[in-house]
Amino acid sequence: MAGAARSEPPPGSPSGLDLDRLAGYLGRHRPDLLAGPLRAELLTGGRSNLTYLVRGGDREFVLRRPPLGHVLATAHDMGREHRVITALADTAVPVPAALAYCPDESVLGAPFYLMERVPGTVYRSRAQTSALSSGQRRRLALLMMDVLAALHTVDPAEVGLADFGRPDGFLARQVRRWGGQLDRSRSRPLPGIDELRERLAAHPPDGSGAGNRGRIVHGDYRLDNLIVELPADPAGVSGRVRAVLDWEMATLGDPLADLGLLLTYWEVLGGAEPPVVTGPVDGLGPGAGFPTGAELIDRYAARGGVDVGPLDWHVALGCFKLAVICEGIHYRHCLGQTVGAGFDRIGTLVAPLVAHGLTALRAGPV
Repeated sequence: MAGAARSEPPPGSPSGLDLDRLAGYLGRHRPDLLAGPLRAELLTGGRSNLTYLVRGGDREFVLRRPPLGHVLATAHDMGREHRVITALADTAVPVPAALAYCPDESVLGAPFYLMERVPGTVYRSRAQTSALSSGQRRRLALLMMDVLAALHTVDPAEVGLADFGRPDGFLARQVRRWGGQLDRSRSRPLPGIDELRERLAAHPPDGSGAGNRGRIVHGDYRLDNLIVELPADPAGVSGRVRAVLDWEMATLGDPLADLGLLLTYWEVLGGAEPPVVTGPVDGLGPGAGFPTGAELIDRYAARGGVDVGPLDWHVALGCFKLAVICEGIHYRHCLGQTVGAGFDRIGTLVAPLVAHGLTALRAGPV
């Protein structure tokens, strides 16, 4: 079809990014970013949206686009991601500057957007954080919670996001949404996942506690979605979060959903000792010398503005959501549509996530 993106990028282009077509787009819309021949490298890919560092002469920027092949509907909306970082630019929530948004799929085969490259470190593994002092690790965790609290105190209407989501019935709709994504990605027996889905659907909290409705929810808030500046300060009294990344699931809803998912990452995916889940994870949490989940919640609650009640249901929702996401990645990997290494074992995470979600529900007040 005329104007369609090539199935294979030209030589020198990473998978999923046709540099010739990108150069043509920049020439028409952002010639200031085209200071020389383009070069690019894939920074992260396959599990979520694809992220590339692009250089042209002395200019560099970051490009985000959806993953290749089978994607979960509405989970890779570039327009929403671009809109929310644009809206948060002048708030206390640090975000990269948005540079351009292209909804035209004929350029790269999918919508994409461009943002500035923010200097700093993304802490993804224990190999990185093992070199930090206990004070630095504690500081890192507290900074993470302070920024999340700042996000949840932003008034959506004041930043032009009053219509960014539908807060009423948010938690029940989350269960339906991720249940629908599961149905689109299901390719094998998944014991217990339907029970988890049904139990979540049967008892969703109403989200009506002390102003908890209609907050900006990140949707995937965790340590490795932050760019951090952490000076060599063993006492851990300095440092800052330079940018929050990966806003593809952002919406308006109950902020406790962000806390439940963060606790799932922090204490379920390898963060505890002994680990709840073993396999292709390198969890950062108490088992890696960081504060406990309870300490994180205390820090968040101390910042004020959100009523933090029981979180068992929200942790179970986090387990269900991550199980569905992992199953979607497993499905794409089986189809040969993931980009990068390490996806062959992602499917092994689904069963223990389901089991922990069911345990959380049985332990909680539902």
